[in-house]
Amino acid sequence: MPTVPQVSRLCLKNILFPTDLSDDSRAALPFARALADIYGSTIQFAYCIPPEPRQMVVTDVVPAQDNLVWQNARDRITKFAAQCFLPTAYKTLVDRGDLSDVIPAIISEHGIDMVVLATHGRRGMSKIIFGSAAEQIYRSAPCPVLAVGPKVRNSKDWRLRRILCPVDVSEDPEPVLHYAVSLAEENQCEFIVLQAIPLVPWQHRESMAKHARLALESLIPEQANNWCVPQVAIRWEHPVEAIVREAQERESDLIVMSVHKARAVPWSSHLPWPVASEVVGGAPCPVLTVRV
Repeated sequence: MPTVPQVSRLCLKNILFPTDLSDDSRAALPFARALADIYGSTIQFAYCIPPEPRQMVVTDVVPAQDNLVWQNARDRITKFAAQCFLPTAYKTLVDRGDLSDVIPAIISEHGIDMVVLATHGRRGMSKIIFGSAAEQIYRSAPCPVLAVGPKVRNSKDWRLRRILCPVDVSEDPEPVLHYAVSLAEENQCEFIVLQAIPLVPWQHRESMAKHARLALESLIPEQANNWCVPQVAIRWEHPVEAIVREAQERESDLIVMSVHKARAVPWSSHLPWPVASEVVGGAPCPVLTVRV
C-alpha cells in the first residue's frame, strides 16, 4: 500500500499570484500572504496581456504602440501590487498570450513553487460562455495551485488548523499526501484523510467501511502522530458532495486534492477537471490541487 515514507518540509520559495487587476482577484491575497509568512516566500504578481485577435490580413506590429500597451500593463501591475501593502518581498511580472501558455512558461522561468489565485467558480452555462481562467491554470500548471473560490470564508485571519485530504486507496495517493502531510506538520494541525465511496447499498457499508478505514490508516506516516492529530473519514456520497460537506462539517481550513488530466474516473481521487472545479466553486475553504 503506497504511503508517505518520510515527512519532508515543503519549499515555497516563490509563490505566483496571477491577477486580472480586479478587486475580485484580491480575494486570494490573504492566503498567498499567509503562506509567504510561513515559508519566507516571495510573491510574484503576474498580469497577462490578452493575445491580439487574429486578423484576415497580416499586418506588422507598430513597435511604439506595442511598447505603450506593455508599459501600461507594467504600470498597472506595479500599482496593484503596491496597493496590497505586503510586508513580505514581492515582484511584478508581465507577459502576453493565452494563460495556458503563459503560466507554465512563467513557472519554469521564475522557479515558481505554487500558484495562488482567486476564481469566480462559475458553473453551468456561465462557465461555457465565459470560460474559466482558473481551470486553464489547473490544466497547465506543473506545480500545485491554490484556488480560492467564491464561498471561502475567514480570509483575514486564515491559518491552517484542519486539513482535509480526499484520496482513493486504489490509486497512488503519495503526491497529494506529500503536500497535505507536510503542511500539517509545518502548522501542527489536524489532518483528515477522506475517501468517498458512492452507490454502496446500506447493508454492505459496514464491512466496506472497515476495510476502507484500515486502508486509509495505513497511508498515514507513523511519525505524524507526534505533531498532529491524524484522522480518517468515509462518506457515501459522490466526490463533490462528500468533499464539500466534509469540509463544511469539519470547518476545514484547506482541502488538498489530486487531479489527473487524462482520466475521468467518477470517484477517483485523481478527480476529473469538472469535479475539481465544482469542489473549488462550493468549498468553504481554499483548495490546493496537485497534478499527478
